[in-house]
Amino acid sequence: MSDGPAAEALAAGGRAADGRAAGALAADALAPDDAPPPRRAVVVVASTGAATGTRVDETGPVIRDWFAARGWVVEGPVVVGDGEPVGSVLEAALDWGVDAVVTTGGTGVSPTDQTPEVTAPLLDRELPGIAEELRRRGVASTPTAVLSRGLAGVAGRTFVVNLPGSRGGVRDGLAVLDDLLDHVVDQLAGGAHG
Repeated sequence: MSDGPAAEALAAGGRAADGRAAGALAADALAPDDAPPPRRAVVVVASTGAATGTRVDETGPVIRDWFAARGWVVEGPVVVGDGEPVGSVLEAALDWGVDAVVTTGGTGVSPTDQTPEVTAPLLDRELPGIAEELRRRGVASTPTAVLSRGLAGVAGRTFVVNLPGSRGGVRDGLAVLDDLLDHVVDQLAGGAHG
């Protein structure tokens, strides 16, 4: 097991949704010596039900597969209970220095929905336009998308985005990120403005 954030989350009571060893990377996912290192992401699922095994998470694997299809090395999904456990995994991911962290769940208005509250203190800069576009795009599918309080922002050189905990919300959110992810990560790495 690696010392990545998924491993830390597992040690703290989280679990990998797919049952594989956290941080276990296939040899073919590693870059050759002359290639730039692969981009790295962490997927975090905020769901007390999924963390305790009383429900099945259907969103984390969608995000993981989306990153993998882009050639990224992905930790997770790391499934943890709502609230502070999400903050702990976010902190570990930031300490690890990944390029992006995408959370799913915990963005609504129920008493346990605390993902924005544990995300906000970790952000150096918010990107409100992205959060607004995530909600706008979601409203095209369901009027309740306006209730999502998810944030998007930058923590050091890491792009952080909170997506809703529904398959539709994740699908709509990834459609927004399709157009932005590479540009934001290039900018954070010091790339030229395009």
